Amino acid sequence: MSHPLYVAFIWHQHQPLYKSRLSSNEKSGEYRLPWVRLHGIKDYLDLILILEKYPKLQQTVNLVPSLILQLEEYASGKAMDPYLALTLTPVSQLTTAQKEFIINHFFDANYHNSIRPHRRYDELYQQRHDLGPRWCLKNWTEQDYSDLLAWHNLAWFDPIFWSDPQIGVLIEKGKGFTLADRKLIWEKQREIISKIIPQHRKMQNTGQLEVTTSPYTHPILPLLADTDVAKVAVPNISLPSRRFQWEEDIPRHLDKAWSIYEQRFGCQPRGLWPSEQSVSPAILPHVARRGFKWLCSDEGVLGISLHHYFYRDETGNVYDPERLYRPYRLKTPEGDLSIVFRDHRLSDLIGFSYSSMDHHQAAKDLIGHLEAISRTLKHKQPDNQTSLTDPWLVTIALDGENCWEFYQQDGRLFLESLYERLSRQDDIKLVTVSEFLEKFPPTASLDSRYLHSGSWINANFTTWIGDPTKNKAWDYLAEARETLARHPEATEDVNPAAWEALYAAEGSDWFWWFGDPHHSAHDAIFDQLFREHLIALYQALNEPVPEYLYQPVEEPKKQENYIPGSFIHPPIDGAGEDEDWEKAGKITVGGGRGTMHRASVIPCIYYGWNHLYFFLRFDLRPGVQAGKDLPSELHLAWYYVDRPGPNTRLPLLNVPEEEPLNYNYRHHLGIHIPSQTCWLEEAGDDGQWHARYCDARVALGRSLEIAVPWHNLHVDPDQEIRLIAVLADNGFFKEALLDNQLIPLRVP
Repeated sequence: MSHPLYVAFIWHQHQPLYKSRLSSNEKSGEYRLPWVRLHGIKDYLDLILILEKYPKLQQTVNLVPSLILQLEEYASGKAMDPYLALTLTPVSQLTTAQKEFIINHFFDANYHNSIRPHRRYDELYQQRHDLGPRWCLKNWTEQDYSDLLAWHNLAWFDPIFWSDPQIGVLIEKGKGFTLADRKLIWEKQREIISKIIPQHRKMQNTGQLEVTTSPYTHPILPLLADTDVAKVAVPNISLPSRRFQWEEDIPRHLDKAWSIYEQRFGCQPRGLWPSEQSVSPAILPHVARRGFKWLCSDEGVLGISLHHYFYRDETGNVYDPERLYRPYRLKTPEGDLSIVFRDHRLSDLIGFSYSSMDHHQAAKDLIGHLEAISRTLKHKQPDNQTSLTDPWLVTIALDGENCWEFYQQDGRLFLESLYERLSRQDDIKLVTVSEFLEKFPPTASLDSRYLHSGSWINANFTTWIGDPTKNKAWDYLAEARETLARHPEATEDVNPAAWEALYAAEGSDWFWWFGDPHHSAHDAIFDQLFREHLIALYQALNEPVPEYLYQPVEEPKKQENYIPGSFIHPPIDGAGEDEDWEKAGKITVGGGRGTMHRASVIPCIYYGWNHLYFFLRFDLRPGVQAGKDLPSELHLAWYYVDRPGPNTRLPLLNVPEEEPLNYNYRHHLGIHIPSQTCWLEEAGDDGQWHARYCDARVALGRSLEIAVPWHNLHVDPDQEIRLIAVLADNGFFKEALLDNQLIPLRVP
């Protein structure tokens, strides 16, 4: 029997519990942040409405219970957040503090795709950007504030909703918005949000969609069972002083998720997206006992479980697809489970890289990878048949909300191009996970006792535990959990407030934002919410609240240097916008041996990468001119850690005989700064530099920004790189930008 290549998309929709438990009136529904509401009109409904236009395609969507509950409160009008409250306030009544908040926070959107396309919104943005918040506070009129309040909300509507006559009229109006306009915007938001759950239910009933769930408030189940499980992947990890061991909380989160799902969808869930795709042997019996049939995790977890590393070729395709692209059976004392493992790279291409490509090219690239997987599987068949003789399943699983803000039209153009092509393909078939498992139960097994304990990030838990601030938060949580345990009379029926506060505090998001490497403009609010949930627990038990819960877990600090927090995809325009480089690493330039140029002309360097490019940004002091204050050339040279092959010296004159300037390097990129041109060279066996094709991009403005395509370098995935940056004039060395330091890069 011949088969197409089966592909399961799983979109994960999640937001933490933003509702404060310290509201003076619980019915007030006071939310600290607006992201459930704003993502509700941008990401959840449109994703499946686009899919509905292509009935041959099936997909899976995961809706976290804590997200469902918040969406319902917004749809009913019970929820209120500070941004919404200001939107509905007459501008004549705004206080100075409220105006400052609006100026500072109502541009919280992607500039390139959500602000710049709208003339009035961009006009206000440029005033704040160029003239500063103080100028805006002094000079803006009531109409300016009214327009900004309106546009902050309008810009979040997915373009698919612009065809709605009332929304279309508001967008066309552009400026001169009134309070009545802003109230209408809120009504349209509620209208869209109210359709999210019913549309998912409808499409699941027709068979085009499978809806799955996660533990109630998105806790990391392995860490609830025992925080020492973090040592499995990182034996020398620094752990909290109090060991958290509350495995009994796992069935509580699963039971609540199960109940919420049944009430909304009229059936039982089959699949479980374990929070952060985190798994361990300890959680499996609980998952099976609750009745789930399958769960998903990451290829890194599978690789370690199999004692096998998934090597890829330089195009990013795995050499041994027969190990990755199949479900596995896990035997537990409570029954069998199926588990699928996502292709990490394909998932990340959608999540982090395709947004910087033309949407047609991105869609073709993804399909090209799927076709390459199919060809490799066919080549491995012993009978040389031209079609697949076994059913293989490629799982692509990722966040279904945050990536789209970096795409044109919120990803619609990419998804439509992808779906149109897939609808015409007979040799690639999109399926739900349960649909595939029902037809093709797993034929391979994993020993449940040796399933690796890890997550979707590096197959470990260091994103949520191990950092000093994260560990402090775990200590706070452990103390609160032990306090609750000392109150056996406080059952969930008798004291639900205490348990709800605990569940909220056990969510993964707080630990994500504590410490390094993840930071945002709202770190303080996440810190506050975590502590408010714990404070509410103590208050519900009539216990004294520890004084430390009234102080931030993490003291605000300005970091001079930090490593990349995620993939980046900045436009190369020389603007040096911090928003575009928010997840990049940063190195402050300077030091004891620094010259005037080193100390001030280029004060800092940003660096990062995605699956298509690595990026560098060299900030320039205002007024600096290349060739005058700044040498005319920037030279980048790098070598590959543990990669054999020829390396040679920097191709410059007068280079000092000191490390790392006297190291040998494999590639050299020269940049003529005034003309923004560049050339690429590779070291040869003869010790000489040889010209290579290069389509790197360079832009000079307030910063010098550079993007170098990986495909120019012909390197394998996971290759470590060490790079040096040197200034020169006409081939004569002037200075190295960093003392005894190399910039670390890594091929995805």
